Amino acid sequence: MSNELLFEIGTEEIPAAFLSKAVGDMEEIIRKSLTEKRIGFTGIKCLATPRRLVLYIEDILQKQEDQTIEKLGPAKKAAFDENGQPTKAALGFARGQGMEVSQLETIVTEKGEYLGASKTIAGQPTVTLLPEILTSFLLTIPFRKSMRWGNHDLRFARPVHWILALYGGKVVPLKIEDIESGNISYGHRFMSPAPFAVSGFADYLIKTRENFVIADPEERKKFILEEAQKAASEVGGKLFYTEDLLETVSFIVEYPVIVRGGFDEAYLKIPKEVLTTTMISHQKYFPVVNTEGKLLPYFIAVSNTKARDIAVVASGNERVLRARLADASFFFEEDKKVPLEDRVESLKKVVFHTLLGTSHKKVMRFRKLAIKIAAHVKPSVKKNVDRAALLAKADLESLMVGEFSELQGIMGREYALLAGEKPEIANAIYEHYLPIVAGGDLPQTDEGAIVAIADKIDTIVGFFAVGIPPTGTADPYALRRQALGVINIILDRRYALSLNFLIDESLASLKDVLKKPADDIKKDVLEFFKGRLQNQLIAQGYAYDTVDAVLSTDIDDLVPVIGKIQALQAFRLNPEFEPISVAFKRVDNILKDFREAQVDVNLLSHDAEIKLFSSLENIRLRVEKGIAEKDFNTALNKLAALRPPVDAFFEHVMVMDKDEKVRFNRLSLLSEISALFHKIADFSKIVTAG
Repeated sequence: MSNELLFEIGTEEIPAAFLSKAVGDMEEIIRKSLTEKRIGFTGIKCLATPRRLVLYIEDILQKQEDQTIEKLGPAKKAAFDENGQPTKAALGFARGQGMEVSQLETIVTEKGEYLGASKTIAGQPTVTLLPEILTSFLLTIPFRKSMRWGNHDLRFARPVHWILALYGGKVVPLKIEDIESGNISYGHRFMSPAPFAVSGFADYLIKTRENFVIADPEERKKFILEEAQKAASEVGGKLFYTEDLLETVSFIVEYPVIVRGGFDEAYLKIPKEVLTTTMISHQKYFPVVNTEGKLLPYFIAVSNTKARDIAVVASGNERVLRARLADASFFFEEDKKVPLEDRVESLKKVVFHTLLGTSHKKVMRFRKLAIKIAAHVKPSVKKNVDRAALLAKADLESLMVGEFSELQGIMGREYALLAGEKPEIANAIYEHYLPIVAGGDLPQTDEGAIVAIADKIDTIVGFFAVGIPPTGTADPYALRRQALGVINIILDRRYALSLNFLIDESLASLKDVLKKPADDIKKDVLEFFKGRLQNQLIAQGYAYDTVDAVLSTDIDDLVPVIGKIQALQAFRLNPEFEPISVAFKRVDNILKDFREAQVDVNLLSHDAEIKLFSSLENIRLRVEKGIAEKDFNTALNKLAALRPPVDAFFEHVMVMDKDEKVRFNRLSLLSEISALFHKIADFSKIVTAG
């Protein structure tokens, strides 16, 4: 305990959605602060409940590390005259450092010898630095939303009520607004609200638990999961949960109490997704399922208070859920009375965006695009795609989706099946929204994939067309996610599908709303897709310059683009990679803005240029064949054979010959080599040692 730090910020209830990020941010902030202050430590632990944020630092050093500062002065030859006496430059530098010239050091650099000064600044005691460190720590924790209260200038997620700050068991004195630090914490708001003194971290964990607070969120999650699973098994079921739900519930409570409730089996006739959405998203309850994954008429809730009669708590939760399920049941029965196709016309009353028209107009646009995509990649599903695209947004006008927006697509699928639509069409209605989150599930059918691509392309191109692209961190229409969705669907299905074609077709449908020339919009959209793909590939471990080299030459047909990047990444292990990259850079550098021209073999006179042309002709067809067959590894290995004749050409041939025709012919030869390389990548983008 002698060298530990405990810091607790006591607050009003902070929303659960804020806390998980806050825990990570707290560790990052304090780690950076201690590193900058040169204060060593063994470990950091950050905890959170709705009413407290806790920082614990294990074995923090008692003083800063000493700091040595080196300053470079004048060159030695300028510091002393011919008699060896210090010049004004040396005297001024020494005086500025508070030293005598004799105390200065000679420092040898690449540019020669210089005078220098080295000073050691002794580290300060940690205890004197902690008030500033902890105050800054509290003030810089970021939240999605913060607030002021009373007459205070302090902004925080919720009003701060107390600050506990202990270093080595002693209070770290600090004051934020009118709140002074101390050794006092508080228990559960209702079950043990009285203050209690704390001497250290171990004592803190014991006393908070005694006062009905489990401070560690991981401990709360483990307790909730184990007890909820036990409660589900008692009625012959299994707990249905997601990590997101478990984490959210753990941040809603300080002292979790498990409550099992039930509902009328009649509600099980409602689609499963409606029930689980109601329980999970709206009530934060855990559903209970049988061994086959079918819902049972039970749920598990987590209360924050230990009740005298748990049955009363269960009854209250049942009453709340029953009202929600009664609404859902009513919506479901009413929606079934109107065929899904009849709702398409109602989309004319739904505004997608003021600059892009109604949802009905959008459907008609991407329906047309989807049919064209199907004709390219899977003609056999064209009729299903047409039907799925027509019905894709119809459930937006249903009562159920009006109440539970998370169910869009899901209810479309259910209502389509009830109306007798083919399963492939019904599934496509759901799948066209996928992926719902970055890295989420992708469509598993061609119908779903094609409609998804068409819808997303229409949205992306549409917002670029009316001048509303993403800016910085602002992306209100999730265009980045939708672009990644298009990319990953195409790659997953291995569709031979041109981005240029998709964008051109979409722009044609949007011609009445374009805010600038179509070619400029297309260029912006292609650059946007390039950026998304580039970020994704680098995150997957591909070298930045490998990705840049390929994407600089091609961003149209994504499947071969990825093949080129994979081949080039593998080719980097080839001993020829570095030399061929350097050779190609020489080719590109000398060409600059030279336009490709036809080589006149009659003007080739030097052995080196004749050999280079011959080598080019020998490999050209094999390289192009490899590219056509998507065998980029073979194509790259064939290109590598050009390196020796290219090197010999530059060594023995004067490219910029005085004879204009000879010069033009030699540049034309290099241009043909460059064009062949560019069919795979722009090697000038590769970072090389040479």
